[in-house]
Amino acid sequence: MIIISDSLERLVDELAKMPTIGRKTAQRLAMHILKRNKPETDNLVRAILDVKEKIKFCSLCFNITEIDPCQICSNPKRSGEIICVVEEVKDSIAIESTDDFHGKYHILHGAISPLDGMGPDQLKIAPLLKRINGEVKEIILATSPNAEGETTALYLTQLLKKWPLRISRIALGLPLGTELEFVDKITLSKSLLGRREM
Repeated sequence: MIIISDSLERLVDELAKMPTIGRKTAQRLAMHILKRNKPETDNLVRAILDVKEKIKFCSLCFNITEIDPCQICSNPKRSGEIICVVEEVKDSIAIESTDDFHGKYHILHGAISPLDGMGPDQLKIAPLLKRINGEVKEIILATSPNAEGETTALYLTQLLKKWPLRISRIALGLPLGTELEFVDKITLSKSLLGRREM
């Protein structure tokens, strides 16, 4: 294969490292970037750099934010009585899209998966336990309905039983083995409303 441009080849290689982006898609994206004018390309580069420089994790819930605490944790209209525990930031974004949840979140940044070297100590479980105070009345376990998510939910249920809390799990109207980010808003909304006690 003849390499027409080293810089274009490097761009294709970097784009192909992204999830769900194969080599052909990376080539199409690279060609699109190449066709854009310089100010448009500068805007794209600046947006990528801003994300890397400005976004951090909220010190309370571990969601992504540019301010600490995040907009959800610092919003007085959000109920501090309910904490929805999710595996990843993308899961909180999926739940937010339903407009049915008005509590706060806690992002674990993973799920218990011994085969992948993820144990409870690698997750943000200790900070979750520190957040439990007299205001918190319910913990919703909204981990994915797969083996890792179920294991994590059961582990958290055992830890949380020592507090006088309602511990609930999102309803399993969700297909088993799926990721929350791929579930449609209506199904996710119904799952939240139909949550069950653990």
